[in-house]
Amino acid sequence: MKVLAVDPGEVRIGLAISDPSGTLARPLQIIQHIARDKDAERVAAIAAEYEVERIVVGLALNEHGRPTRSGRKAARMAERLRGLTGLDVDLVEESFTTQKALRVRQEMEFSRKKKQKPVDAEAAAVILQGYLDERQAE
Repeated sequence: MKVLAVDPGEVRIGLAISDPSGTLARPLQIIQHIARDKDAERVAAIAAEYEVERIVVGLALNEHGRPTRSGRKAARMAERLRGLTGLDVDLVEESFTTQKALRVRQEMEFSRKKKQKPVDAEAAAVILQGYLDERQAE
């Protein structure tokens, strides 16, 4: 099953996609944030283009396990995506995914120029890989 992951941000939205078997995640692209409805429409179009069967949206939680302001926005985006696509849309806790993606970049010794590029799509891939790994373990 192909899965699309969304890492919503204030400026950019990172997207990642799984392979057809739903085992491996890879960064897909970054889109610029405009407004929730427009963003959701663009993500829904990408989901249709790639024929995904499920969408995963990163949900930021605070230290008490409650959604942050960004997390509440992500939940509203997930709801909008459900309505637009008719697909199952899961919210997945996404704390520290950007830091993990940055660490991977450092470990892979990317060039200085590549290290300066936005990491949003890689963060979405971290979210998605964690989701896929958890599903495989079930």
